[in-house]
Amino acid sequence: MTAAIELVLDCADLEGQAAFWAAALGYEPAGTAGQYTALAPPAGQTGPRLILQQVPEPRTTKNRMHLDVLTDDVAAEADRLVALGARTRGDAFEEHGYHWQPLADPEGNEFCVCACR
Repeated sequence: MTAAIELVLDCADLEGQAAFWAAALGYEPAGTAGQYTALAPPAGQTGPRLILQQVPEPRTTKNRMHLDVLTDDVAAEADRLVALGARTRGDAFEEHGYHWQPLADPEGNEFCVCACR
């Protein structure tokens, strides 16, 4: 038996977050049901689906899990994501031989851009 994963991210603004993450990841809408919207890699590409779940309560603490967006050019990718609505969360840094830039999506969910592939 093989297992697969999808990632679920709580949000307040379902449409806004779906638009941000689709553009950020190059994903495509894969359906909406009630308070859920699914985003998936384009046809022919692999990767986990991202499910956005609209919830009534605001995010109040640090994420226990976050996404890493992998790229060859951290600064350019971070600039692109900021133009889409992300915010920087501190300075870029080097760790374990990799370059990182902490960001937050439009609702404050933390994620990193990393040149580590």
